[in-house]
Amino acid sequence: QVQLVESGGGLVQPGGSLRLSCAASGSILSINDMGWYRQAPGKQRELVASITSDGSTNYADSAKGRFTISRDNAKNTVYLQMGSLKPEDTAVYYCNAAIRRDGYRVHLIYWGQGTQVTVSS
Repeated sequence: QVQLVESGGGLVQPGGSLRLSCAASGSILSINDMGWYRQAPGKQRELVASITSDGSTNYADSAKGRFTISRDNAKNTVYLQMGSLKPEDTAVYYCNAAIRRDGYRVHLIYWGQGTQVTVSS
């Protein structure tokens, strides 16, 4: 079994920073792409940023210049450093990862349970 566990969400004032973490655990052989998505109330889930196994990154326009995605392959962990936060960044943030489990031939997509980020004064 595979689990993704996020941490680091919370309440922050506009202009502040937060660092989200997501650790994958279980019978993992390899992890390809990892990413962060978010879903605000009444809106669809959207990509925030993604990172390949060799470190290539992709950002939503709303995240460029403010957020940085990184990963520690030895720890099966992906991070999202968020800065210059705005009220419109308020959402539940989810991580996902393409993981190949022991005994499987292909990578499957797994999701974390989500962590709330609230930007408010």
